[in-house]
Parts: sequence; C-alpha cells; structure tokens
Amino acid sequence: MFARRCGILALWMGLALWAVPPLTTIQDVLYKADGTPFNGTAFIEWKSFLAVDNSYIARHSLTVPVVRGILRVQLVPTTNAIPPTSYSVRYNSEGRIQFEETWVVPPSATPLKLKDVRVVGAAVTPPPPATEIQESDVVGLLTDLEIRPVKGIGYGPSRAAFIGATGALEAVIGDLTDCVRVDGTSGPCGGPGAGLEFVDGESPTGLVNGSNTAFTLGNTPSPPASLTLYRNGLLQRQTLDYTVSGNLITFATESVPQFGDVLLASYRLGETAQAYTLPQVLCSSTGTATSATELTRLGSCTIPADSLTPGDRVDIRFDYSHEGGATGFSIEVRWGGTILLTRSAGAVESLVAGKADAGVHAQGAQWNVQSWGATTSLAAAAGSAPDSLAAPLTVDLLGRMALATTETVSLRNFTLIRYPTQTNP
Repeated sequence: MFARRCGILALWMGLALWAVPPLTTIQDVLYKADGTPFNGTAFIEWKSFLAVDNSYIARHSLTVPVVRGILRVQLVPTTNAIPPTSYSVRYNSEGRIQFEETWVVPPSATPLKLKDVRVVGAAVTPPPPATEIQESDVVGLLTDLEIRPVKGIGYGPSRAAFIGATGALEAVIGDLTDCVRVDGTSGPCGGPGAGLEFVDGESPTGLVNGSNTAFTLGNTPSPPASLTLYRNGLLQRQTLDYTVSGNLITFATESVPQFGDVLLASYRLGETAQAYTLPQVLCSSTGTATSATELTRLGSCTIPADSLTPGDRVDIRFDYSHEGGATGFSIEVRWGGTILLTRSAGAVESLVAGKADAGVHAQGAQWNVQSWGATTSLAAAAGSAPDSLAAPLTVDLLGRMALATTETVSLRNFTLIRYPTQTNP
C-alpha cells in the first residue's frame, strides 16, 4: 500500500511539473541618456494565446520593478505560440509613462537581452501627447474652484497660512519660535493666561535663615505629587521632609533650610496655570534688628546659580526703622560682592526706605539705587556689578549703629522680584 501511494504521488508531481509551460528569462540593465540607471517599473501586457506545449496563457498583465537599471523577468515564448504573438511593454518612471515597446520572445535556455526580444521598428515609441481640456469643459469645476480659498496679497511660501478677512489665504508673520493663534496672529509662546505643562528649576520664595519653615511657589503643582524639591542638590521627601498645600511648602522641624541652603523645585501645572514668564517673587520677608556697631546681616536672599539670564531685571525693595533717638545708624545693600548702597542717618531719623534695580546682561548686571528717609533727603546712584551669575548670588541687607547703644536698627521688610526676559507679542 505504501509503495502504491508513493507511486501515485510521484506521478502527480510529474504531471504538475509537466504542466508548467516553458519560460524564457529576459535580463538586462537599462540606463537613461545621462548615464544614470533607470528606476521605475515595466508594465507588461499580453492577449490570450496557446504556448508550444498547448498550455493556455490567459490574457493578463505583469508589473516588474526596475531597480538601479536591473530588469529581470521570465515569460512564456511567443515566437512558437499558437498563433505567434507578442508582449506590449510600457516603462513607467517619475509618475508617468516614459516610453513603450513590443517584445517577441523566442524560446531560450539562457537569458536574453532586450535587443533579442525588442521588435525593431515598433520599439521605443513615446506615449501620445495629453489632450488639453478646458476648465469650462468639466462640469462643475469652475463652481468648485470659486468656493476654494485663493492666494491673498499677504500670501508667502514656506509660512503657516490662515484665512484672512476676505477669504483668501494669507501668510502668518512672526519669528520661527512664535506660536500661531486661531485668528492668524503670532507671538511668543506662553505669556499671561497661557497654559504651561512644566516648571523646572524654580527657587521657592521664603527666608532661608534656619528657622523659617514656610516657602511659596510661583504656581500650584498639579498634581501635588509631581513636585520634586531639592535642598542643596538632595531630593527632599514629600510628607516626611515637607508638605505641600496649594503653592505653599511647609518644612518639617528637623528639615528646616539653614542659612546658605539652596532650594530648587520642579513640578507640573494644570491647564489653567499661568506661564512662568510673569514676574517671580524671589524673596519677600521681614528681617532682624541689631545694636552692634559692626555691619550685621539683617536679611538676605540667595539667587540660585544660572537662574538669571541676560534680559532679566531684579527689583529690590527695602524698609529700615530706627528704634531710639540718641544715636545715628548706617545701612548697606550688597549685590554679591558689589556694594549698591551705603548710607548713614542721624539720630533723629526713624525710617529709611529705598529701592534698587539690577538689569542683567552677559557680563553681570547694571544697577541703580535710590534711598530716602523721614528726614533724610533723596539720594541716587548707579554702577555696574561684575558678579558671576553662574554661581549662587546673595543679596545682603545690613545695618549697624554708629555708637555703642541699646538702640536698634531693624530691617522691617525686603522684597526681591525677578522680571524674566521676554519679547513683546
């Protein structure tokens, strides 16, 4: 039984192999007139015919890719077909028909070149020219074209486009980094009221003096768990080292930032949060008092390294008071190692206030300062501060008494506000 089945299988395979009509291989390399290889496809069509072995070849077509000029295809011979016939070949490249030709394929055991099968006299005929059709001859075309936007006087290539008031296409004007609004205007991305997804490297507002536990963020983290808070580069643990409620950070007693510590926060924002291009309060707090005759730090604010950029402006406001009336006093304001203000007041002076501005540029900052008092006249000064912004920069507010006394000079309040650099919309 097994031998019988093997014999039947062998007979069936032999019949299957016998049923395949003979094929001729056509293989060649095509070039364009400039010497570069032809790339495209060869679309081969034929009508029904009988092969030499009486195999019926149905009418059909074949698409053969031509890559780097190489064409290779196997076809049933047509010179010994019943009756003899031919193949119609169209070469397509760059989206259109390049030329057409006719093939007559003889039987061959070795590959043939195109010159061996191409019909001389009927080969390489260009396609007929396209017939020009007027727009008005196409039903409904002009009506459809009229309802489509056309180029306006403000149209420009390689620009974002919007539909102007007249219904024409106009180009959006602006810088490459601008954002485009729905009305076709453009301007810097962000700005008041704009959504912002992330805030990175923010320095929370609050006095770093070893006792203050409350610090304020410029926005409310959303969600609160997205807040990552670093103290001197060490990640603080939320709920253990600190808690957050809204934009208020409260440190645990054992984790209170000490004088000179640097705090940096990063967090996500909700869709309605304002952009971080608004003014940022760096520090705002009360200070301390002193009766010493040596200059004593009454308050300070440390600006983290690289947090100021050229074009930023820092506004410094301060208010001193004098408790007493028998001894004079002096105050001083420093931007890093640069003295912005040093001023003495008489014994009868009770209040001194002032403000300083620092305009940041690539080499440091240019500053100006004004101060006045209840009885002290207005004074102003200006100068340059070469202090590097690549390192933490501390703004110090100091005071001292002129003579040994029990009277005091106090820093009642001071505020530092950063106005980030930005361009007008």
